[in-house]
Amino acid sequence: MKILYAIQGTGNGHISRAREIVPLLQQYGELDLLVSGTEAEVSLAQPLKYRFHGFSFVFGTSGGVDNWATFKLMNMPRLLGDIRKLQLKQYDLIINDFEPVSAWACKLQKLSSVSLSHQCSFISPKTPRPSKRSWAELLFKYYSPTTDHIGFHFERFDDFIHTPVIRSEIRNLKTSNAGHYTVYLPAYDDKFLARLLNRTPKVQWHIFSKRQKTPYQEGNVQIFPVNNEAFNNSLASCEGLLTGGGFEGPAEALFLKKKVLMIPMKGQYEQQCNALAASKLGVPVIEEIDDQFIYHLNNWIGSENKIVVDFPDETAQIIDDMVKRYAKNK
Repeated sequence: MKILYAIQGTGNGHISRAREIVPLLQQYGELDLLVSGTEAEVSLAQPLKYRFHGFSFVFGTSGGVDNWATFKLMNMPRLLGDIRKLQLKQYDLIINDFEPVSAWACKLQKLSSVSLSHQCSFISPKTPRPSKRSWAELLFKYYSPTTDHIGFHFERFDDFIHTPVIRSEIRNLKTSNAGHYTVYLPAYDDKFLARLLNRTPKVQWHIFSKRQKTPYQEGNVQIFPVNNEAFNNSLASCEGLLTGGGFEGPAEALFLKKKVLMIPMKGQYEQQCNALAASKLGVPVIEEIDDQFIYHLNNWIGSENKIVVDFPDETAQIIDDMVKRYAKNK
């Protein structure tokens, strides 16, 4: 059996989840990997068959997307050319994690494909959204269209939605509490964050920055380059995680029984949806960093509220069911 697994390369969550799923898929046949996008710092251990520029947004430094940098990075003729050139009829199963090149190539070639992603959970109207809908709903529907869907979210909001994939390397971590807090807010400048967090001098902070290549320290704040092993170690031994409105990072922290505080990116509808869903579990959410930020931060630091989640290890069963249901050559 020939399988294609196409993965979004904007942000680190998609690649992190794929690190768990790739070895499982390799048990079912010949697996080719495709990645498009330019904004991930983590990578796969296995070689890629296809690497495309894709269509990515660029994180800004003030809490949102850098629209100008995103526009400059965008190359629609290249994207359309890659979609037209990518031939996929040789595959018995095409799996898509919110990856547009293969999704639209399948659509043009009238081929079936199955979403295996967090984003496809928004196909369901039962998945939480803010009361004010956004044009970004069109991205959920048309950015990476597939014929079938297997979604992941904080809760099982619909019959095709599962709880998060928690990587084995996270499940096997030995946890402790060294007292520090881990920070991953890629849409903010790390120097800006350090100045803010210096206002809590009794607390130690570990910021993981997309922009730094070497570690440095500012008072009670340590800044590190993004690195999978270093981040996992910091998370395993922290008191809590201060992060954006992503999905995989908060899910892993909750699984490890860590406190979580979320600040969804400004103007990023998916992150606002994620934050709303997490808040239903009891996760505190701050909409923006303003004059009240340190007050809210200190309240969170002083809180003893621990959220209990049930994220069972069912990834292997999900993959097995998917292959049996959707592969042409079963």
